[in-house]
This record gives sequence, C-alpha cells and structure tokens, in this order.
Amino acid sequence: MRTASRGVILFCVLQLGGPLAAQEHLAVPDRTSAARSILSLLAARDFGAVVERFDSTMQRVMPEPKLAETWDALVGQVGAFASQGQATPDRVQGFDRVTIASTFARATLDVRLVFNQAGLVSGLWFAAHAPPPSSSPPPYADTASFRETDVRVGQSDLALPGTLTLPTAAGQHPAVVLVHGSGPHDRDETIGPNRPFRDLAWGLASRGIAVLRYDKRTRVHAALIAKSPSGFTVREETVDDALAAIALLRITAGVDTSRVFVLGHSLGGMLAPRIAARDPGIAGLIILAGSTRPLDDILIAQHEYLARLDDSVTSGEEQRLADLRRDLAAVSTLSATDRASPKLILGAPPSYWLDLRAYDPVATAGRLTHPMLILQGGRDYQVTMEDFQGWEAALADRADVRMRVLPALNHLFMAGEGTPSPAEYQTPRHVAPEVIEEITDWIQP
Repeated sequence: MRTASRGVILFCVLQLGGPLAAQEHLAVPDRTSAARSILSLLAARDFGAVVERFDSTMQRVMPEPKLAETWDALVGQVGAFASQGQATPDRVQGFDRVTIASTFARATLDVRLVFNQAGLVSGLWFAAHAPPPSSSPPPYADTASFRETDVRVGQSDLALPGTLTLPTAAGQHPAVVLVHGSGPHDRDETIGPNRPFRDLAWGLASRGIAVLRYDKRTRVHAALIAKSPSGFTVREETVDDALAAIALLRITAGVDTSRVFVLGHSLGGMLAPRIAARDPGIAGLIILAGSTRPLDDILIAQHEYLARLDDSVTSGEEQRLADLRRDLAAVSTLSATDRASPKLILGAPPSYWLDLRAYDPVATAGRLTHPMLILQGGRDYQVTMEDFQGWEAALADRADVRMRVLPALNHLFMAGEGTPSPAEYQTPRHVAPEVIEEITDWIQP
C-alpha cells in the first residue's frame, strides 16, 4: 500500500480551508494550542468534541459520522497516529491557519487547520509533509536573460496573484499561459520540493518565450468557494482564469499578441481544448499529460495502482476501494436536478461532476483548428498511455498536431527510474531539458 497522490480530488481529506494564498504579514492570533488540542481529539477518536469546534459550514458538510469515516480512511492509508511535531501558524485571507507536522506509522503528514475570526474551525486539510521547495534554478535556466514581475490575473474580487516571466531581449516575444492540474496549486505547481511551473517558466523565458503563471482560484479563494460550493464547475476552477490570463498577456508590453499559447498540465491539459474553444485567437495548445478518460475511471485506476504497489492488497485497502466505487456510483446517478445541491461527493459538488461528464476533451480538440503539441511521460501512472492514445486516435492524422512520448519522465515531466510512485515526487528534481526543447522548437521552429 502507498499513499494516494495529489492528482485525486480528495486525499481522505476535506479541503475546505486548503492552502489559501500567500501569507499575510500581520499579527497572528495564537491558534496553535487550539489546533494541537483538536488534533489530539482526532487521535483519541473524540469526533463529537472536534465537531463542536467546527463552524456551521464545517458542521454541515463534515458531521461526526463523516469525520469518523474520513479519519479512519486516512489512518487506513498512513497507519496509526504517533505524534505531533512542529506547528507553524500564519494568517491567510483573513483566516488564521496552523499547520502541524504529524507522524503516522507509515508517513509524515501536514495537518492544517483553518480558523475563522471567532476561533472556530473553517477548514481541515491533510497533505504529505514536504520540505521547502527548491530554490535552485534548473541547469537550463539563464536567470540573467529574463525578469519577473508580480501581476494580478482578473479584475474582480476573485483576482489571482501571479508572475510574469519576460525575456529581457528587445522585441515582441511569444508567450505561454500555464494552466494547473487538479488541486489547489500555487503558481509554481509546487509538489514536495519540486516546482515544475517555475522550471517551465524559467526554461522557456531563457529561450525568448514569455510565461505567465498564477495561483489557482481554489488556492487563493478556497474559503469563499467552500461557503457556497453548489454550482461550482471546472469553468470557475480553471477555464475562466486561464482566459483572463490570456487577456492580460495581450495587453502586456513585449508580448507578441498573435502568438499567445496555452500550456495545460494534467487537468489543465484536459481542459486546454475547452479553453481554446472559448478563444479562437489562441495561437496553439501545449498539452502535458492531458487526460482523455472520464475522471471517475482515472480515480479508480490510480487507487488500484497505489494499492497494488507492494504486490498485495489488504482488507482495509479493499474496503477503501469499495467505498470509492460506491461514491463514484453516486456520481454516475447524478442528474440535472442535482446541479444546485451543495452535497459534496469526493470533495466536489454535483455541479462539478455533471460539468465534467458533459465535456469530451478529444471531441472538442477535434473540432478546433489550433495547432497542438501533446507530450506524455512514459512513467506517468496518473495520466497514462491510455489517455495519450485517446489523443492519438483523434488527432494523429493532422499535420499541425505533434505528439511525443518521453519514456523516462513521470507525471511532473521529471526523469526517474524504477516503479513509479508518489514517493519520487518528494525527491528534488527539475523538469527534464527535453521538455523545454520540445516546447521551444515547436513554438519557435
């Protein structure tokens, strides 16, 4: 058994608070003692006492039985709770947050609690404990050849902080918008010590291509979304913000407005055709590990793969797979009358699942006239060759579509060896040089 990856919607976790945004440098009320007390109650299985400390939204979506189920599923994956480690308080978007490094029998997790102004818990999140992300540049980056500027993507209350990486050489440069995979990612798509979007931005900018990356809406505005999840879809999660980023590039000095491209990774790759369908002026699509299978099929396949990594499936793992299949069966029965329901299934409201069910990325791509570059890592267990073959079946005959499999690369397009697993995401690496070369050669042949 191995722990689940960040590619799934939930890691036995309620992501209401989530990692919200850049830290606010303000006086932080001391919620550390309260956070440690709540974690101790969880470990003691006193779920009723924990729920009493939830705000009304949390009590509605995570009542005592659901909390017990969530904790038991987590412990089934990572083993019994052992001890609390360092606690780190901070303040984000007006909320107080405490992250506690917590040791379980088979893993160390970050247990993150988000508190409202009244001191009640408004979010509870578990994630693999990770060292600080690497600050070292990839070997192919020439940091003297570009400059970075803070920007804001979008104009409303849902605007997102981002970074524009612009070559310093004179002239008008082609530009790329980076669109994240699933989960509440930051602008670097940080996973453990790795920062794949930072690597892409620095590598491409070193070769004369401007890049815009930004923090994802589900990271910056997680608390707001959690208060009213009904109606939420991938349009709000991803598509609208990508379009706003494209619009920003088109009014940015130094950018060739006729050569603005979209690069989507994982979920972002799956949604790239949908983004382009909304904006025919996009110069082309770069799809990295874009999924073509339904999300429920991918979730089952990922969990089965992880359960069998050690060549055995325990009774607990079989039960969790059965629970997942049960939840996904509920997804399959959703209808239009459920669209406004706030009830979450695997961390997402019915509107989210219904929206994805109605979207066919391959068919949408087939209707586009945009050039495309589609790259797939041969060691990717999350988005697999089966997904890549979906693109091939529909687009292989098009002269303006280039498809390439890079055998040694994983889901993050970083090189590895042996049996792929989530553990390798915790080893510091960089996006492989051949990815930068493929993209550069395609944009600037």
